[in-house]
Amino acid sequence: MKPVAVAIENVALHFGTTQVLRDINLKVEPGEFFALLGPSGSGKSTLLRLIAGFNRNQAGRVLIDGRDVSAVPPWQRNVGMVFQNYALWPHMTVAQNIAFGLEERRLPTADIKRRVAAVMELVELNGLEQRRPGQLSGGQQQRVAIARTLAIEPQLLLLDEPLSNLDAKLRLQTRQELKKLQRRLNITTLFVTHDQEEALTTCDRIAVLDQGVIQQVGTPLALFDHPQNRFVSQFIGSTNLFAGQFLAGDTGPSFASPALGLLALPSVLVAPSEPSEMAFRPHAVRLCSAEQPALAGHLQLSGVVHHQEFLGAFLRYEVRVGSALVLADQAHVRGQPSLPLGTAVSLLIPATEIRFMRL
Repeated sequence: MKPVAVAIENVALHFGTTQVLRDINLKVEPGEFFALLGPSGSGKSTLLRLIAGFNRNQAGRVLIDGRDVSAVPPWQRNVGMVFQNYALWPHMTVAQNIAFGLEERRLPTADIKRRVAAVMELVELNGLEQRRPGQLSGGQQQRVAIARTLAIEPQLLLLDEPLSNLDAKLRLQTRQELKKLQRRLNITTLFVTHDQEEALTTCDRIAVLDQGVIQQVGTPLALFDHPQNRFVSQFIGSTNLFAGQFLAGDTGPSFASPALGLLALPSVLVAPSEPSEMAFRPHAVRLCSAEQPALAGHLQLSGVVHHQEFLGAFLRYEVRVGSALVLADQAHVRGQPSLPLGTAVSLLIPATEIRFMRL
């Protein structure tokens, strides 16, 4: 089946006096694996259900393959949705669950058997036809839910937090399988999640939502490296953010921060065009001895180790600089001791890693 595009144009939705979606504009390309990412209550699942037809927008249009489906009921949209709880019939076998949508459409028995066999092979469930959902693992149940959806041959696949019920190891394995399956089918897919790692590792592009508003749309790399505002910067990864004022003097740029003091900035940094906060990622900070000489092209801070956390692949230090705490992530090397609390250190941040984040 040819992959389709999805367009959301000026969509708004409210429940009573509560505005849930505000002027949503979005375009998903044919065959794209697209994530709707945001915290609980951001409107991401509401938007997905609106595309499926279970919610109705009060303003704007929803277009699938160029067709306005805003007033079309769910069963006429040729959209497949996998719910967070999988919604499997516990009294039916795997094969019966997968066949359910086909039987509702009154397809010939031979066609139903052929499609069920095909999707079971596709999601690697062969041999489990006669088991019931209660006899399956969480990952197998999720694959049954996906197979049931794919059996109706939808032109659009919607996934509402499909991995949230799985343990960490199985979630990693299943998301890799899901990505391979989506690539093989080349079906346009929208994936709702609150887990940034799931979105970053699985999807082609991501829309970050907060309070019913799309904050930014971009590739995983673009969102991580070039967040457009404070919310995106803090939601996609960890960020050091400091309020202050950029100063362009005769001796070079500087940054006056109530928390950090007056900082001499690398000369290559350009003044932001609007009120901003200085931002840099913890992994961009290199900890050195307190005697470290100044290094061209770097911001250098002096501080004292205040706290540390061991996170497996790296150590996360909190370094007190002035009245602020700066996060610094250092790669863990086996046998290398961590820095004791109270150690005086220098922090080096390359100019290329420093951004000024719009307030």
